[in-house]
Amino acid sequence: MSGPTATRTRPREPFDRRIARAVQAVTGRALGPHQTAIVRIGFSLTWLVFLLRELPYRHEMYGPDGPWSWELARRLTADNRAFTVLMWSDGRVWFEVVYGLAVLSAALLLVGWHTRAVSVVFMAGVLSLQNRSVFLGDGGDNVLHLAAIYLVLTRCGQVWSLDARRAARRSETRAASRAAVKAGRGPREDIVGPLLWTVLGGFLLATTWFSDVTGEWWLPVLLWVLWLGHGLWWLVCRLAPGEPRTLLDVLANLTHNAALVVIMAEVCLIYATAGWYKIQGSRWQDGTALYYPLHLDYFSPWPALSELLGASGIMVLLLTYGTVIVQIAFPFTLFHRKAKNVLLVAMMLEHAGIALLLGLPVFSLAMISADAVFLPTAFLVALGARVARGRDRVLGRPSAGALPEQRRAGEEHGPRTLVG
Repeated sequence: MSGPTATRTRPREPFDRRIARAVQAVTGRALGPHQTAIVRIGFSLTWLVFLLRELPYRHEMYGPDGPWSWELARRLTADNRAFTVLMWSDGRVWFEVVYGLAVLSAALLLVGWHTRAVSVVFMAGVLSLQNRSVFLGDGGDNVLHLAAIYLVLTRCGQVWSLDARRAARRSETRAASRAAVKAGRGPREDIVGPLLWTVLGGFLLATTWFSDVTGEWWLPVLLWVLWLGHGLWWLVCRLAPGEPRTLLDVLANLTHNAALVVIMAEVCLIYATAGWYKIQGSRWQDGTALYYPLHLDYFSPWPALSELLGASGIMVLLLTYGTVIVQIAFPFTLFHRKAKNVLLVAMMLEHAGIALLLGLPVFSLAMISADAVFLPTAFLVALGARVARGRDRVLGRPSAGALPEQRRAGEEHGPRTLVG
């Protein structure tokens, strides 16, 4: 039936074309650049805050003065094969070096300086310290433990990093570099990347030498694959920048997107299992579970606030049931944008409340960092613009408009350096 009220049906796209478009999406670019950047910033900040907070007590927690001695740690790692470079020596100097490198790598990853190399050092620092004294950790440490491994596989320095700013400036000065070459002056080479690559190669040799006390065999193999891959990338960018470079970009994008999916799946699994286990507890079923931690001195940094909240039976009931409902419902709302965003805000507020009421700021910051992988891109871009304007206002600089590090996802990257 034809007429002015007849509806026009859009032709259905062929299945093979949809498959081709999906393949192009996961191979042509690294998805979620802002999400992986905020996860990088969140976890590196969490680890940096923890290390600086425990700096006066580092020897008792992970060092030679702790109740869990080096000999006990050596026996445990011999059984569970956990990775830690602190088993290479029981000396105080070696411990200070490892702790200092852990602090430095967290600070450098926070600002995104040579993220591909620094993320590996960051991972080694997290695993080494946490596996040295496994009984000191909590749920937040476990999340940070896994995230440190996943971040190595992501291209988390595409935005909001010194690497992105350097790439943007390099593209702006490319014409000037060509003019310098014509004038007989070669472009300035980046020596930091190759130097880091060389230093990390020496570290890998030491890891291989101490492989019997370092941990599982797969982690040194992964580090060698990353080290050789970065070297291959450097050679291809200089000797064969055409199709071989495109192939490496595809592999890097696939690895990044797979790691991003794993991070998202991990967050969903954490909340789903936590919620279903809570349902089985009698205190969560009758709505009184929150009452008990609020009356423990160990988890009451603000006793007056805890007593005020715990005195209201209705508030305790609502928060107890609300926690279970949010955790169970969140994985089922991922494909409904508005519902997902509402529950995401609720979960972040819940962790902020845990930090305030129970005195667990590091745990809460780690969970909020993991939740940030689901934040909308529009919100993150607006947040980045606001932060940039605030920074320019504090420093008294004129606003630069669009941020140079917020490049379009399909924009061509500048030439790479070794682990740069």
